[in-house]
Amino acid sequence: MKHILKNNIEKRFFKPLPMLCFLGLLVFSLNANAQKKQLNIDQAIQMAIDNNLGVKAGDLEIKASQSLKRTAGELPKLDLNAQLGQYNSTQFDQSYQVSQTIPFPTLFGARKQLINAEIRGKQLQRELTVLELKNQVRNYYYQTLYLQHNHQQLKQLDSLYADFIKIAQLRYKTGDTKKVDVSTAQAKQGEINLLLRQNEVYLANAHTSLAALLNTKEDFELANQSTFAPLQINNLLDSATVANHPAVQSFYQEALIAAQSKKVERSQTLPDITLGYVNQSLIGFQTVNGTEKYFGAGNRFNSVNIGLAIPLTFGANKARVRSLDYRQQAAEANAQQQQRNLMAQMQNALLQYQQDMKQYQYFVKDALPNAKEMLSAAQLGYKTGDTSYLEYLYALQTATDIQLNYLKSIQQVNQSVINIYSIINQ
Repeated sequence: MKHILKNNIEKRFFKPLPMLCFLGLLVFSLNANAQKKQLNIDQAIQMAIDNNLGVKAGDLEIKASQSLKRTAGELPKLDLNAQLGQYNSTQFDQSYQVSQTIPFPTLFGARKQLINAEIRGKQLQRELTVLELKNQVRNYYYQTLYLQHNHQQLKQLDSLYADFIKIAQLRYKTGDTKKVDVSTAQAKQGEINLLLRQNEVYLANAHTSLAALLNTKEDFELANQSTFAPLQINNLLDSATVANHPAVQSFYQEALIAAQSKKVERSQTLPDITLGYVNQSLIGFQTVNGTEKYFGAGNRFNSVNIGLAIPLTFGANKARVRSLDYRQQAAEANAQQQQRNLMAQMQNALLQYQQDMKQYQYFVKDALPNAKEMLSAAQLGYKTGDTSYLEYLYALQTATDIQLNYLKSIQQVNQSVINIYSIINQ
């Protein structure tokens, strides 16, 4: 009887334990999977650079150009010839010739310099790709951060309007206010609610765009979401930072490539050196020191050929050199114009940054404290009956505009800083 009772207890209490363990492990696994990777701006930029296919394509372009280094010393094909037959007598003779044309030595150095210039050009193109990628990541990163804080602010404002409506409805029931006042408050809350829904769409789009730039399927979220402060410009900006911009240097590099190409063209007008060697048989009797001596097929006669290949026409080469000269001048002009454009853009961006910082400081020092004080006084006065409906609604609307515009001022500063970073290649 005791044995039967023990079995029943084990069946009732101990058998479900594996199921409970499985559920516990499942919950733990779900919680582990729910954890999102925290990314600050530097980590996001590095991840984008590591995963971006455009950057990888740039790396491959550089390797492709570097692989051409060995071609700088390339020689024309070795020429092998054989002459068989009765070229000396009625006997069947054999003659074997080998010859090699060697370009003038200056051509090899010119080719090497041209390849190095092309490699640097590919590196500058990659730098431009990375700079554009950094700019896009910063844009979507700080846009996402702004929209997150904007979402929180809109929720708080929605809560304030909800409290306002509750008080208005109570006063309507007691006859202290009109139905139109309640409807107006509800319409204002509807506007906030619409902004909230719109913000959610913008936030989802910004997050999706950032994920596409990072090229990752791993879920992530922004680090330090609790704070939202404007970026600062700490570096001293001067014309040197603009002159070193890859967009400017890329044009100058095109000019250098054209200059190196001219050296290659000019080197190709110099004579080519031809070296040859002949090994042949001369079957028959030959006079050696006044004595007739027979030479068979095994007796070999050797000779060496040395020659120069001189171009007879220079018009085509001169035309190519002239074309490259124009291309060099065009690239230098483009570089100078690009530098002027970037200088103007930097000056405008700095002025915009200063203006945006002044606007932000106005909100911090004046507008936000005044809005907070005005809203607190209006809330207290409306609850006690000292503030009219219209006065409270005006205070609430003003505070709403100030708080939302404060966040927008931070975003404007960040956009100005991102623009400056792009101009100074950071």
